Amino acid sequence: MQAIILAAGMGKRLKELTNDSTKCMVKVDGVTMAERTLRSLDSLGLDRIVMVVGYKGEKLVEYAESLNLNTKLEFVNNEVYDKTNNIYSLYLAKDYLLKDDTLLLESDIVFDDSVLRKLVDNPYPSLTLVAKFESWMDGTVVTLDEDNNICSFLGKKDFDFTKIDSYYKTVNLYKFSRDFSVTHYVPFLEAYCKALGNNEYYEQVLKVITLLDKPDIKAVCLDDEVWYEIDDEQDLSIAEILFATRAEKLEKMQHCFGGYWRFPKLLDFCYLVNPFYPNNKLISEMKANFTSLLTQYPSGMAVNSLTAAKNFGLKDYEMVVGNGAAELIKSLMEKLPGRLGIAFPTFQEYPNRKNTEDVVPYFVQNDNYSYTADDLMNFYDDKDIDILTLINPDNPSGNYIRRDDVLRIAQWCEQKNIRFIVDESFVDFADAEEETTYLDRDIIRKYPKMIVVKSISKSYGVPGIRLGVAASADEELIAAMKKDVSIWNINSFGEFFLQIQEKYKKDYKAALEKFYTVRKKYIEDLSEIDNLRVIPSQANYLLCEVLGGMGSTELTEILLNDYNILIKDLSTKKGFNGQNYIRLAVRTGSDNDRLVAALNSILPRNIEEDSE
Repeated sequence: MQAIILAAGMGKRLKELTNDSTKCMVKVDGVTMAERTLRSLDSLGLDRIVMVVGYKGEKLVEYAESLNLNTKLEFVNNEVYDKTNNIYSLYLAKDYLLKDDTLLLESDIVFDDSVLRKLVDNPYPSLTLVAKFESWMDGTVVTLDEDNNICSFLGKKDFDFTKIDSYYKTVNLYKFSRDFSVTHYVPFLEAYCKALGNNEYYEQVLKVITLLDKPDIKAVCLDDEVWYEIDDEQDLSIAEILFATRAEKLEKMQHCFGGYWRFPKLLDFCYLVNPFYPNNKLISEMKANFTSLLTQYPSGMAVNSLTAAKNFGLKDYEMVVGNGAAELIKSLMEKLPGRLGIAFPTFQEYPNRKNTEDVVPYFVQNDNYSYTADDLMNFYDDKDIDILTLINPDNPSGNYIRRDDVLRIAQWCEQKNIRFIVDESFVDFADAEEETTYLDRDIIRKYPKMIVVKSISKSYGVPGIRLGVAASADEELIAAMKKDVSIWNINSFGEFFLQIQEKYKKDYKAALEKFYTVRKKYIEDLSEIDNLRVIPSQANYLLCEVLGGMGSTELTEILLNDYNILIKDLSTKKGFNGQNYIRLAVRTGSDNDRLVAALNSILPRNIEEDSE
């Protein structure tokens, strides 16, 4: 068996990265794509590896030969690489196809060694390697029958997004038997080039072959094997994460700050949303209006303030809508001068928006990181602060202060002339008999120093449309914040969600009731795990201490690399002093079960129990 690598292209979409070298010499996590591919092929004991080169060909040849592979290297030169496409590169290597069974690869694919084994170990002589279609994929897709016969090759013109569940992306790795090349591929390749020219793709030939009664080529599907096709700098960035070392992968993933839909197999227990809302009917209504929302401008701040105020029983001049709560927090911290009091550990967005010397921290000292209204008032009673922020429930502890006590703090702040910010982004998840929200006109008018902030994204499970609100009886502050943000600071999808949400209040309440039940079971299941201490929470996340000698960072790395599960490692977060704490989001029951099973497998068992 031999391999043919198509490596003649210029890689223009990688911009300056390919100014001086060919595309496959770009490094992914410190190793060039060419070396990754060649060493993987070298491990198979092939008779030869043929590289079709073109752009910067001499440099690529010199580099490949410097790797000192055990497998014989041969080269074919495409002198018109800038005027042809990869069908011509393969045409130049057609005589090799006629000599031996062949692994055919494109040079811009990065993959684990197990990917090639999928082709080599399969007894069927001619195979197309495919993967279930995912959102990041681009290019040719195929449909398959129940026996993995290829029913059709679909290019961009034939692609139908309503049918993506039935699509498989070609990985651009193939196995051709010599007989298949002799009887099928090479004759059709020659005819196709003669009839339609050389500026095409070699997969077009396979598309024609699949129309035959006996195409003699099947598909083999990847499972969890890792691969990525690199066309541009964004692809390279994602590949850098997928193929990083274990520690580097975690660090790079954490610095994405979301966008995990680019990694469809990842289970995200780090970022916090409502797992049971929005419901299918609301989603369907948004889908039905997708084209209008996409192609028309949203309303300005005046209309959106009216819409949001209506939902929460407030007046438009008492409320400002933000592109997520983060935009409003930034504006608030800039508009409110002076020193900020806040309990630590906490959500860092508030203190990060102040100079370090203007933050007066209250460090919670107990193992559960719980505190009361009296703790805050007693600590700050003799401190010189201008703003007190209460995140309730707090993040990451889940600590919850009851309504009467929050209002006592509000009264205390009024007496001491302190601005009181209540961030209730997670308060809807509190399973309490009392009313939990402070987006109440009577409350904000009674306590004019109070500002209420709420993340709609988190509470209502719509982080992708970025919504948050802030409310206060201080009309001058609200007006100043409205001037501070863009007139079109939220998009049409966010505006439409605010417009229709009121119709779904009963559904939202039902989703929260379901959440309370699932969280209760989740806490019970996690509490059964040895060497994991679960701290009570009224939020949609749980603070847990990792015991038994394993560090929280080590556990986080294992979950990400071995189980494709991302959690929040808190060991470096201010207020934890390096202690081994993690934060686990509450997701659906089946997702929670998957995390619980993984933790049971990873964390050490107590010796006493094992000996019983």
